[in-house]
Amino acid sequence: MAAAGKLSVLAIMVLIIATISNSVSADPDLLQDVCVADLNNAVKMNGFACKPTFNASDFFFAGLAKPALTNSLMGSNVTAANVMQIPGLNTLGVSLARIDYAPGGLNPPHTHPRATEIIFVLYGELDVGFITTANVLVSKSIKQGDIFTFPKGLVHFQKNNGKVPATVIAAFDSQLPGVQVIAASLFTATTPVPENVLTLAFQIGPKEVQKIESKLAPKKS
Repeated sequence: MAAAGKLSVLAIMVLIIATISNSVSADPDLLQDVCVADLNNAVKMNGFACKPTFNASDFFFAGLAKPALTNSLMGSNVTAANVMQIPGLNTLGVSLARIDYAPGGLNPPHTHPRATEIIFVLYGELDVGFITTANVLVSKSIKQGDIFTFPKGLVHFQKNNGKVPATVIAAFDSQLPGVQVIAASLFTATTPVPENVLTLAFQIGPKEVQKIESKLAPKKS
């Protein structure tokens, strides 16, 4: 009986720990129909405060209908459709983006720290891939109508391998996926990464670091 009692107590403790763990690790359920983001509210929280009133415009965005210019350094352009453009997405855990590529254009290696990404090719052909934490490249060539997925937090890229423009629609399981472009994050940080860190990490000299920084730095208008 004593052994059975101890076993019951242990089972209850495991159940409590599992319940607490689930409640901490999972996103909370909605407590109301909508919580349209008040982007001007000074209160900082995990997400955005709710607007007291809202209308259909808070759930609408027409920005993905047309191609964007692809004359950037990398030959690509990302048009986001997240909570910053669609306040009604607040607490809903989804967002989209349109990515346009010039011939040979690259969406450079980057990560989304808060979301898994899935892309659908509207037109064109791309070489895409992600890198696992074991430094294994998982890559594939995809074309119009194809779908490819990039796991949350892993470094990934897309490159137009054709001679004509390409476009994809990307979906995320986050209202604001976040993005860190690897090269830009390291070489153009607002507070610069120490030069000796970059020279040692990339096994290059100070002149190479300065050359990369000058090429990646945003152009002043």
